[in-house]
Amino acid sequence: MKFILSPAKKMRADDGTLPSALPCLLPETQKLLSLLQSMSPQQLQTLWRCNDSIAALNLKRIHTMDLYRPAAAALYAYDGIQYTYMAPQVFTEQELDYVQEHLRILSAFYGVLHPLDGVALYRLEMQTKLAGEGFSNLYAFWGDHLAKALGLAPNEPLIDLASAEYSKAVLPHLSSQQPVIRCRFCQWSQGKLVEKGVYAKMARGEMIRFLAETQAQSPLELQHFNRQGYRFMPEYSTPNLYTFLQNSNQ
Repeated sequence: MKFILSPAKKMRADDGTLPSALPCLLPETQKLLSLLQSMSPQQLQTLWRCNDSIAALNLKRIHTMDLYRPAAAALYAYDGIQYTYMAPQVFTEQELDYVQEHLRILSAFYGVLHPLDGVALYRLEMQTKLAGEGFSNLYAFWGDHLAKALGLAPNEPLIDLASAEYSKAVLPHLSSQQPVIRCRFCQWSQGKLVEKGVYAKMARGEMIRFLAETQAQSPLELQHFNRQGYRFMPEYSTPNLYTFLQNSNQ
């Protein structure tokens, strides 16, 4: 069983945990870096859709970047809501070994990352309108590379905890026989189930922590997830979609 997770837009250097390896798709990352380095500051700021200070920071990053001397291990470099709620800084050694084996972080810049792969600090999202020779967007650039890099065995379940932006870089390239289970984390709103972005990110991080703490080996074990007032709702679930409802007694 493996599970996929989106990266965070914001990143930070971390001095506490050394990377154990370099990303497996680094030659492709080098192509993207070369393309970004060839663009003007104005083109990059338009691409990144950010203010002047963020543009200046990331411009400096790409022109000083050494992919072979990473700033941090991926799991600790991403500074977003789902990583805050995962709290990898307090993983035990056993829990860290678990996520290193089972978790794969998707990235527009690196493709697929093991948690302890070394990464540079970058700014690039999968939906960014970046085009180059032979590709019109990043989905076309990566093609089936991400699906292959997951290293899924035949019939190995894939737990989809990523956002739609990143899931669609992988799922269309998997065999129709590959078991995929999407998790959604919902609340009741005006008589229907809705998934709200911030709360879903919190729950995804908590789910990774839950799986690591319980050392889960089967998709059925996900159904015991009960953090933040969520519980599994079989009546709103299917074999390929697990629905968790928050405060379902309300």
